[in-house]
Amino acid sequence: MGNYVPLKYYFDQELALRLAELIHPIYPNFNHKVFIELVTREVANKELKARVEVFADALQQNLPSDYPEAIAILLKILGPENKTEKGMFTNGYFLMPVAYFVEKYGLAYFDLSFYAIYEITKRHTAEYTIRPYLIADIDHSMNYLQDWITDPNPHVRRLVSEGTRPRLPWAKKMPPLKNNLENNLSLLKSLLHDTSPYVQKSVANHLNDLTKESPEQVLIWLHHLMKANHHVNRKIIKNGLRTLVKSEHEHALELLRKVK
Repeated sequence: MGNYVPLKYYFDQELALRLAELIHPIYPNFNHKVFIELVTREVANKELKARVEVFADALQQNLPSDYPEAIAILLKILGPENKTEKGMFTNGYFLMPVAYFVEKYGLAYFDLSFYAIYEITKRHTAEYTIRPYLIADIDHSMNYLQDWITDPNPHVRRLVSEGTRPRLPWAKKMPPLKNNLENNLSLLKSLLHDTSPYVQKSVANHLNDLTKESPEQVLIWLHHLMKANHHVNRKIIKNGLRTLVKSEHEHALELLRKVK
């Protein structure tokens, strides 16, 4: 087994060359030399997020200044969808700058950017990309999220849960949607019995986040769902209540005993 290489070191001259080679056939005016030199110079001594931003900024400087034109080019380099529930970082890491490009430069083009987010998440992840959009226009965003709950692709369904988590790791803490926990819970309702382990893990983590905000509200909601015979996956509930269970929260322990 080879030595572990921190992810940040993948964002280097070699990746700049790879991206330039992908872009050039689609956009012949792309300046290989300037892009690679700029990235190589700017990523030195930077951490992961700063390196990814260097790439996104260098793309912005070397692609058409018109965002719709630029994103149309970038969407053509995404490659095949990830058909597994693994590898979004090991294989899809090269798309992090594309995701960051949408996060940083696409807010004025909401629908176009949501289309890009939808395509990116099927190959890498857009859980960070989507957050500024949620903050900018929650109603517009929720229309997409409601549709995506039933998407056949588990990566898209996971994004509904993961992108809206109040305490997503390595992201700025975000309040519940519209400052109302009910909005988060309404998105998770149909995902409580999702068949994908990948989605299940995200839903459990989201629930766990919410129990840190308002434990009783989450427990009452789960209790009502179970009383109404709404199908819930015991594994999701157990994992989602783990912080409460660890602190021996009486109502959480009582609820778990009732989950079949």
